[in-house]
Amino acid sequence: MPNPKHKHSKSRRDKRAAHFKVVLRSLSVCPRCHQAKMPHRVCAFCGYYRGRQVLIPKES
Repeated sequence: MPNPKHKHSKSRRDKRAAHFKVVLRSLSVCPRCHQAKMPHRVCAFCGYYRGRQVLIPKES
């Protein structure tokens, strides 16, 4: 198994981790019940998607 011939600096090592960040998911507003939902998904509160009722939400 190959081993490195020279030590990598701390800045070079840390540059690799610069892309591992937490990304907030985008949310859209349901046009029917005005709750936040993920885009292109059925609304969990009212059960509608693109103007049609796709599922019946559970009563809570």
